[in-house]
Amino acid sequence: MPKRAAAAGLPHLSPSAPQAQALGYVDNTAQADQAKFPNHKINQYCGDCAFYQGTAAEQWGPCQLFPGNDVHVKGWCSAHKMKK
Repeated sequence: MPKRAAAAGLPHLSPSAPQAQALGYVDNTAQADQAKFPNHKINQYCGDCAFYQGTAAEQWGPCQLFPGNDVHVKGWCSAHKMKK
């Protein structure tokens, strides 16, 4: 996986952006649509996802699924994949 360069943060991903909506992205995992995404678990969040490239200490960080944007460490989307 490529490492990100130390730089100013990227723009925050808006849950209303088309790709965010397609994957059900929310800034807070507790806000995930359980009816639409019944496999969502409250203990899943961006900070523990294999696609997240930030650190747990950062509130926002880059995600491989949303290039050019930062996602919230406590956010969630339907592509969540637990880090190994």
